[in-house]
Formats: sequence, C-alpha cells, structure tokens
Amino acid sequence: MNEYQGSCFCGTVKFQVSGAPAAMGYCHCDSCRRWSAGPVNAFSLWPSDTLKILEGADQVDEFHLTEKSYRKWCRECGGHVFTDHPGFGLVDVYVANLPQLEFEPALHVHYQESVLPIRDGLPKMKDMPAEMGGSGETLPE
Repeated sequence: MNEYQGSCFCGTVKFQVSGAPAAMGYCHCDSCRRWSAGPVNAFSLWPSDTLKILEGADQVDEFHLTEKSYRKWCRECGGHVFTDHPGFGLVDVYVANLPQLEFEPALHVHYQESVLPIRDGLPKMKDMPAEMGGSGETLPE
C-alpha cells in the first residue's frame, strides 16, 4: 500500500495518507481561492480514515464557514494542511503538502467561479459532479 507523508509549513504537524486518492483535480470556488490565497486550489481527496496525524495533533486548529468543509491548519505557523469534508467521508490533503504524490488531476470543479481559465483538456464542471451533489454539468474550455 502506498503511503505519502506531508507536513505543515514549519513541520510541526506531520501526517500521512495511505492507499490511493479517491480523486485529484482543481477547485475554482471562491472559498478555496480565498483559503489558499491563490487563483485555483489543487486538491487530492482521500477516504477520511486513511489520514493519520503523526506529530503535532495538538497544534491542529480548524475553521468551518459551512458544514461541508472543516479547514485545518497549524497553530504554530498558520500553514494549511487539509480540509475535512464530513458529509462525503473524504479529506482534501493539499497537493503541495504531499511532495511524493504524483499529481494526476482528472477534472476542474466549480469552474463557473474561475478567475484563471485553464486550457488543459480536462472536464470543467460547472459546480460538482452529480454523484457529489452537484449538477454534473460541464462548461466549455
């Protein structure tokens, strides 16, 4: 089984995920953009039970604007580490925090909110796939 280790910006919070991600892609929603301080957020979604905090669990804090996303960061450095999505049983571990993971994005989500058009041939979901409660509608590149 594959294991990938990561950490926050300062290294206080160390964690690992195992197996394979359920999905990888790019999120263009306003919330992810503001949280990541970037025009798009690269995500890797994992079953929640595959995430293990190895060190610094007492330094992990959280904020949730909605009940869909519990965003977590390190209290020491403020580095963002992951976001729990309890309704889906998934955790988004930010791709930048998993240096050994080969990022293979499959789609773009919330593309209707995009501020950075990306022409890469991947599906551009208006919001989310239907199986995750979205419309399932795609938009043109």
